[in-house]
Amino acid sequence: MAKQPRSLVGQVIAITGGARGIGRATATTLVREGAKVSIGDVDHSAAEQTAVEIGGGAIGLPLDVTDKASFEAFIDATEAKLGPIDVLINNAGIMLLGDFFDEDLVLSRRQIEINLWGVLLGSQIAGRRFRRRGSGHLVNVASMAGKSGFPGAATYCATKHAVVGLSESIRGELRGTGVEVSCVMPVIVNTELAAGLGSARFVKNVDAQDVANEIVDALKSPRFDVYVPRSNNALVRMTALMPRSAAEATNRFFKADKVLVDVDDKARLAYQQRATTGLSSGDQTPKIGSGDND
Repeated sequence: MAKQPRSLVGQVIAITGGARGIGRATATTLVREGAKVSIGDVDHSAAEQTAVEIGGGAIGLPLDVTDKASFEAFIDATEAKLGPIDVLINNAGIMLLGDFFDEDLVLSRRQIEINLWGVLLGSQIAGRRFRRRGSGHLVNVASMAGKSGFPGAATYCATKHAVVGLSESIRGELRGTGVEVSCVMPVIVNTELAAGLGSARFVKNVDAQDVANEIVDALKSPRFDVYVPRSNNALVRMTALMPRSAAEATNRFFKADKVLVDVDDKARLAYQQRATTGLSSGDQTPKIGSGDND
């Protein structure tokens, strides 16, 4: 007999990069499910505004996911206002595109700090609390870029591969503790992060709400691999069995190798500027913000 889905009513759920895109859609859906939601974002005013707009007692808090003290303060403030957290959704992330060999290392570092270091910090800070309590759910938002390498986004792909590997390792360490781990791997999502991008052949882009729905489903009926769309599960398994030459030929057939190369730079300009705010070329100690998996 299949297990009944878990109720999310009263669950305290913290979301990083929650002011926009996937984070906002997920926060909105969770509030409708009766959860108590805390939205963390480097743009504090946007986090507060989102919380007001979605209602349901949601709160918006400042968060720089790359700073340990800021992350701990975010979790502490969430628990002080809403109670012990039951779920952390590590959603914050950015994607900067271009030829790897021409990439400014400041931009490389920014992606690593936000997309990987931020997830590592959140997983450790929340995971320790979950393990002590013998319950909790850690959700790390990765990407299909964490399952394959795509030209035009080498550093981004590297960070998402790392998030998948980190999540798999954490899952193993938490086995038997009562703590769940999920890794979310969507295709291109129609948000600001994907501005100026096309889509792969026969593979439609998804909306932020599609990702939010799958995250919520994984919280109700826990599973590790959360593909969006779900059909990508079969595609990943199929290509994993192919010789490398065949798998790469399959990517070329679907034109997946062109999606992050043939882009409209003008359409991405506003996002690029927001994602790189506070950075300057050659800066060895840039101010890092949180961003979001828009």
